[in-house]
Amino acid sequence: MENSAHVGDYSTLKPKWRKIAYGGMQPGFEDNHTDDSFLEDMIMNANVVRRDLLKVMLDSVSISQYLCIVALVVLVWTYTLRSTLNEDYLLLLDVAVLGSGFLILILTAEMLSFNLLLSYLRKISFFIAGLYLLSPIYHTLTRSISSDSIWALTTALIILHLFLHDYTGSTVKAPGTLENPAFTSNISLNASIVASVLIASRLPSRFHVFAIMLFSLQVFLFAPLVTYCIRKYSFRLHLFLSLSLMSLTLILVYNLHRLLFMFLFVILALVNLICPYWLIRIQEFKFEINGPWDEAKLCFNVTE
Repeated sequence: MENSAHVGDYSTLKPKWRKIAYGGMQPGFEDNHTDDSFLEDMIMNANVVRRDLLKVMLDSVSISQYLCIVALVVLVWTYTLRSTLNEDYLLLLDVAVLGSGFLILILTAEMLSFNLLLSYLRKISFFIAGLYLLSPIYHTLTRSISSDSIWALTTALIILHLFLHDYTGSTVKAPGTLENPAFTSNISLNASIVASVLIASRLPSRFHVFAIMLFSLQVFLFAPLVTYCIRKYSFRLHLFLSLSLMSLTLILVYNLHRLLFMFLFVILALVNLICPYWLIRIQEFKFEINGPWDEAKLCFNVTE
């Protein structure tokens, strides 16, 4: 009886287990002991973002828009290599692209001053003059390389450009204000420039080279800024122009080649319909657990 009484007294005097933030063992418990209250603070799916299917589909339009822009550039390259477009038509196309780009910036940009516009014009003038002086070098740059190697390398560079391109527009904030682009964005831009040089080096004259290089660099360098300004100005206008651009691209590709039309149509359907639906469906299987075992997050209350 006395032994049982001592045992009862020991059980009542046993310390209660508690969570501690420092190392060491608690007296009377194993080092890996967990109490029944350990999971009381467990939180499930606290930071999981539930996405709406329609919103995801609308956001994916920006990807399809840029895919069509690159497809139009490739179409211009193809028609130029086939001698369907001569240098006069290419120069008119360059003027039209440059003028429409400036007009869109003037109408949609929120912080576009007269001095900033003059700065743009001055830089573009230097850019065009330098491109014209370098066109003879670009014309003979790949003379010793076979055409098959040029086509294969150009295709690989365009795919790399599309794969690494920043579709969110996070590096574009306002006209004249660019954040430091990521390493992948730099690779994407350089890949598009090298692909333009390779295509230009296969053209018959230096005026062809100058015209096609000017067109390509205008699109690859300034299209992200123009599309960003349109999207910030009016999302409905952004959707209208994107759908119009997709329709125009599909029509032109259909006239060029039926198989390429089917390939582009499948890609656009995959980007705008199948992938958003797939993303929403896999969200149901996302499982996140947070609790007292996570790293502590410091919170500072700053009082003025």
